[in-house]
Amino acid sequence: MTLLPVTDSAWAATEAEIATDRRKSNPKDLVALPAVTVTADKTEKPIENVPASVKVMSGEELEQSGISSFEQLEGRIPGLAFQPFGQSGINSPVMRGLTANINTVSTSTLLLVDGVPTLTAQGFENRFIDIDRIEVLRGPQSTLYGRNAEAGVIAVYSRPMDNQPRTSLSAELGSRDKRATRFSLSRPLVEDQLYASVSGEWQRQDGFIDNVNTGGKADNRERYNINLGLRFRPRTTTDFVLRYTRQAYDDGAALWGAPSAPRKQVASGTPSWNHSFGQTFSLNASHEISPDLTIRSITALNDFKDRVQQDTDFRPAEIAYIRRDHHLRTLSQEFRLEGRFRESDWLFGVYGDRSDNDLHSVGKRAMGREDLLIGQKSDTLALFTHWNLSLAPSWTLTVGSRVERYTTRIDPKGASNQRAEWTHFSPKVALQYKLAAGNQVYASVSKGVRNGGFNVLAPAANYIAFEPEKVWSYELGAKGWLVDQTLRYSAAAYYMDVKDMQVMQMPRPGFMYITSAASATSKGVELEADYLLARGWMLRAGLAWNQTRFDRFQDGRANYGGNRNPFAPDLDGHVGIRYDNPRGWYVQTEFVGSGQVYLDAANRYKRNGYGLINLVGGYQRGNWEVAGYVNNLANRTYDAVGYQNGFVTVYSPPREVGVRLTLRL
Repeated sequence: MTLLPVTDSAWAATEAEIATDRRKSNPKDLVALPAVTVTADKTEKPIENVPASVKVMSGEELEQSGISSFEQLEGRIPGLAFQPFGQSGINSPVMRGLTANINTVSTSTLLLVDGVPTLTAQGFENRFIDIDRIEVLRGPQSTLYGRNAEAGVIAVYSRPMDNQPRTSLSAELGSRDKRATRFSLSRPLVEDQLYASVSGEWQRQDGFIDNVNTGGKADNRERYNINLGLRFRPRTTTDFVLRYTRQAYDDGAALWGAPSAPRKQVASGTPSWNHSFGQTFSLNASHEISPDLTIRSITALNDFKDRVQQDTDFRPAEIAYIRRDHHLRTLSQEFRLEGRFRESDWLFGVYGDRSDNDLHSVGKRAMGREDLLIGQKSDTLALFTHWNLSLAPSWTLTVGSRVERYTTRIDPKGASNQRAEWTHFSPKVALQYKLAAGNQVYASVSKGVRNGGFNVLAPAANYIAFEPEKVWSYELGAKGWLVDQTLRYSAAAYYMDVKDMQVMQMPRPGFMYITSAASATSKGVELEADYLLARGWMLRAGLAWNQTRFDRFQDGRANYGGNRNPFAPDLDGHVGIRYDNPRGWYVQTEFVGSGQVYLDAANRYKRNGYGLINLVGGYQRGNWEVAGYVNNLANRTYDAVGYQNGFVTVYSPPREVGVRLTLRL
């Protein structure tokens, strides 16, 4: 596992205590889990010192497990799921039972990739190429990260550019004529001053949905990714990191079919395709004014074009289809002043962003054709602060607050302009107590917010507005080390009160809207453990139980009180075991599962629960590695039957078998 340097002096003392205890009980020092350092609260510290539920997956773990997409994190990160949608380049996360429809142009969980925020489901994607780690913060993080972090944050960090040269090249073959290549290269151009990196991927795979009208596959996939990095350190106290990424898709249809048709079979005459692409730019600059004072600037541009056409009648005649040609752009800027005083640390920050979106939606149905063209702009300005205060040797108090102003405007073609604005205050308080060396308990209270907006797909209702969604969260947790530092554990229990909950409704074909008329309660428990059973043997397990129910939801004549929030599983988790032999070979088996989810507020349609068995095995010799994998060994089916209010089935992918050859220098 790749680790950041530990800088927390209080934790350094704790590490020394742990090491002393371990030497007494295990003098041969046979096995030990490595320490994990995170930047969850924008300062580096051990994961045990963060008073929140945090999951970290290293780039090495992702690569060894064959994880290359967000959907594969479902179950492996308890409490995190994704709406079944079936289209590349779009993911709508579900964290602790909270989610957002793609048509809200927002998400309930914020994605940050090297500091670049993604505020929409469109472009919520990463292929995990040359990745150092993923940090997932569960629970409201609006105090530090603002709007759209009401349920949590997924932060992806690339491997740092430094004096260590790295080269990696891999080729992969798999089921359905899968072909893929990946590469990464990082080099110092001027030692200790200038560094550069480049990485990328190309992948192609045949689909599994038969189009009986054309005689081919409906859902072929092809994608490209490129990542460029440049780092400049004119002196040891000043650092500039410039990054550019690009992702592009040349896909066929979404994984959709008619619920009444034979499974994995369509007869579409209308072409279906996904030609989306996105790019990001970022500049992360920092300067150490003194050993205990740093100023930081993060400038980012996120640009995504959602270009899709999808047949929705699945028949030869052109009866119904949807088309999107959205262009989503967000420019953001953050300044932070970070400091330390003895055993405490603090920061002050200002954040602003501007989004400029062109939304073009076309819908053809038997009763007619609808062509919507809307310009949507928004501005955000926020001030925030965060303090970790050492009250006593065993007590730490965390306090923070954020004031954020959000303004949004829409300019619909053929209708009147509209404007709305909201001001949010998002506080957080957490108290942590060190029980013993490396073992902590904590309690926290925090507020999360997701921005409001306008119904861009409801012209008949004059593009009615919906209010911001607000969450108060109360959490208790424990985390630390046991059994001579061979067991790392974490446990969290939470209760969340949700007001003005945003829910998608689709009372009839072609008419959908977001309402904020619901209130809900979300409560749950998250448990995780990593355990070194013996030299070479690692057990990883995690389980999340969540119950998110509408307390009150009256929409017209329909009363949904007591129903489950759509797309939120009550149970998900994983258990896996891995063995690494000193001679270079390894095997890994893992069970990943999720409970059933409902697809609508009325709880009429659902995706059944599932359990998948995934296998990985390989051999390393020198710089070479060959690995084989089987995903979904039992070929389990878990289709989302009744998506889009009963009109669509989203098919689950079948079993996949493959082999990968990798060279590392």
